[in-house]
Amino acid sequence: MTAEETRAILTICLLAAYADGNKHDREREQIRQVAQGLAQHEQINLPGLYQDVLLRRVKLDDVLPLLASTESRQLAYEMAVCVCDADGRTSEQEQAFLSQLRQSLGQADADIATQADALAAAPLQTPAAAAKPGTLNAQEMDRKILNAALLNGAIELLPENLSTLAIIPLQMRLVYQVGQSHGYELDTGHVKDLLATLGVGLTSQYLEEAGRKLLGGLLGRAGKGLLGGLGKQAVSSGMSFASTYALGHVANQYYAGGRTLGTQMLRDAYQHVMNDGRQLQSQYLPQMQEMARGLDTAKILSMVRGGAA
Repeated sequence: MTAEETRAILTICLLAAYADGNKHDREREQIRQVAQGLAQHEQINLPGLYQDVLLRRVKLDDVLPLLASTESRQLAYEMAVCVCDADGRTSEQEQAFLSQLRQSLGQADADIATQADALAAAPLQTPAAAAKPGTLNAQEMDRKILNAALLNGAIELLPENLSTLAIIPLQMRLVYQVGQSHGYELDTGHVKDLLATLGVGLTSQYLEEAGRKLLGGLLGRAGKGLLGGLGKQAVSSGMSFASTYALGHVANQYYAGGRTLGTQMLRDAYQHVMNDGRQLQSQYLPQMQEMARGLDTAKILSMVRGGAA
């Protein structure tokens, strides 16, 4: 895939992120930070793309001709679907954007959108059986959080873009289960509010994960890059392991303490544990690589639907 096609796909992703015009200022800031962070790739000026999209200097029709290959057109549509679904719902404006994109790119297959909707909407639809408060001791809770971090770290290594979308609902499910173990029955709104308080934007987190994969060359090879790409992706990010690890431990601290921690304390704690997670990532990399070899999109969708995470 050429740098021009990569730039076009990332522009479409940003257009999809703002298709409904309803992004909160906090989410806008997070997406801006994502663009800056990914701009380290020397061939792509992501902050420039971000500004072009935000200031409406670029339109969908401007970038579609740059997608010369069938592979790049399919990938552009798939990533746009996932961006629109990252916050758990697809608005009417987003649906209209995706419909226009699908027709323009000649993508007739609706399976991608159907699977993405299922992944994004599923995290708390089929929660695990209710746990009694206090049934997990500290060691068991640590193990549960570590297992969730390992799974999401393994998913991040997969070349399939749809798989990346599962990271967010699996993180939400972990927070739900941690709260449940402390006697709190949470809904999707409560979980999203906690993630937002910690500075974890759903759309921006997805853009960051997918953008790293795209710039790292893992995507667009139709699954051929799994074994060869594991090491490259592990070096480039490992963020899913660290963020899941931090979310689990901060949620445990928050709910164990009766939800009394303030916003700044929560954010400080999250950043501190994120650093711990980054240091642990290399230690557990071989285990995540082995898990990744046994995963595919169908199995991950089953995990999200059935609560096996």
